[in-house]
Amino acid sequence: MCSLVFLCARKVVSDHSSIHKALDFIPKELYPVLFKAAFIDKKTLVLRDLVHRWPFTVLSFRKLLEDTNKHEFSTTAKEEPSKLCVQTVILGVIANLNEGLALGDKEHNTRRHQLRLLDMTGLQDGGINDDPQTMSLWSRTVTLAKACIEVSKRQCEEAKRAWKRRKGMGSTLVAANAPDDQLYVEVRVDLFVNSTSYGVLREALQVSTSSPLRLKCRDFRAEELSIRSTVGLLELLDSASVRQVDLRFNNLGLSGLNMLLPYMAKFPSLLSLKLPYNNIDVRRLSVEMEKGLQSFATEIGRLSSLKELNLGASRLSGRLRQLLGGLNNPLESLELAFCHLLPSDISYLSESIHVPSLKKLDLSGNNLSELLLHPFQRLISRVSASLLYLDIMECKLTDTHLEAILPSIYLCSKLRYLGIFCNPISCQGLKTFVLRSTPLHDLQLVIYPYPVDCYSESLPWPTSLCSFQDTCFIEEKMSQFTVDLHRIVEEAHRTDVVWTTDLYKHRTLEYLNL
Repeated sequence: MCSLVFLCARKVVSDHSSIHKALDFIPKELYPVLFKAAFIDKKTLVLRDLVHRWPFTVLSFRKLLEDTNKHEFSTTAKEEPSKLCVQTVILGVIANLNEGLALGDKEHNTRRHQLRLLDMTGLQDGGINDDPQTMSLWSRTVTLAKACIEVSKRQCEEAKRAWKRRKGMGSTLVAANAPDDQLYVEVRVDLFVNSTSYGVLREALQVSTSSPLRLKCRDFRAEELSIRSTVGLLELLDSASVRQVDLRFNNLGLSGLNMLLPYMAKFPSLLSLKLPYNNIDVRRLSVEMEKGLQSFATEIGRLSSLKELNLGASRLSGRLRQLLGGLNNPLESLELAFCHLLPSDISYLSESIHVPSLKKLDLSGNNLSELLLHPFQRLISRVSASLLYLDIMECKLTDTHLEAILPSIYLCSKLRYLGIFCNPISCQGLKTFVLRSTPLHDLQLVIYPYPVDCYSESLPWPTSLCSFQDTCFIEEKMSQFTVDLHRIVEEAHRTDVVWTTDLYKHRTLEYLNL
């Protein structure tokens, strides 16, 4: 339910002409709620004015919009923000800086421009839905990079003009070009770069330290970049601000990652390292490659603040102890999807230092139906006290296997997310799970599979995600199952849980947001 203050704020921002005249007389305590209302209702002219007169040193998208979504607005906190509104705020900050550069710092300070930190971290990436009304992380990265370069060029132009004006007074060009520490806005941001945007981001990071618009990266993601390009960007990132590095689809291999990992040590606050789809294969290693594997494990062990590791789509059969054994501090998130794990790998995890602290575990794509079943049951029992997130998608689990592992899963009383999509489970198996899910009091989201008995007999087993997507199910059976499931959910008093087969509509929980 909307508060009275918020309802009033929406009414106020609906009339730009009136609020434009009144802003100088509005108490600064009302600016945040006006910003929320203007952002939600896409009142870009009002947003521009609010940014221009922002009376605080910090403007945090995440804090303002999360509070809005939680208390003031009938949507979820995961909604992607409007592209037009994000652009308006960025352009407003640029306009303020350009105005300050033109007026000179002394004059600029008299105009009450207080903003020093724009926090854009945590905004959802609209890239999945490809909605033109939202702004993807890649687009935000490019927009901010171009803005940084633009403001830096403007600073140089104004410095040259100032030097010409002072030329007869004995001032030097060096003095005129010295960065003005009094005129700046730091932008904390998550960055996503690929080969297309590499050039503009690299230039922006190079000028960022002296530009009035200073980029400070929190979470860095790079796709399809060469080793040289990746290293070039890592060297330019502010070492104190980075908490996550995500290098995926780069096909670097073990040797390439060994070249990059030493650069991770420059980030003392690095909590999360994601290296999926990088063509790591530890099977049938040569002597030289064995040394490379040991080097990889050593470098991972040097990351003393690491809490999350993602090695998805790597072939790690039988080598998990070697890879993780060098870590002196326990992980809280471990993603090993499609890693061809062996029973010895699961058994190692069950006895490792990570057991008491694991909050997120992703074992999707590993065959848990045969040799891994009992080690997996033991592992889940061991991590049950801390586990919040479990993904076992496409693990070849049938009704019998689900029945066997459910007692262990029910021990995970804090579990919020369970992914069992693309497993050959029947209608009855899923109904039974819903009826027995009451021990999982904190459960919020379950991604369940289309029941195997709703497909035609031509569906091959064991199957894969591609087979599921390419094969039509029998609509009458699926419709009846959906009706039955909704009834059972209500009877089991589990309407507080989202039950869905949609992998993309409901975003899964990220470890750093747990």
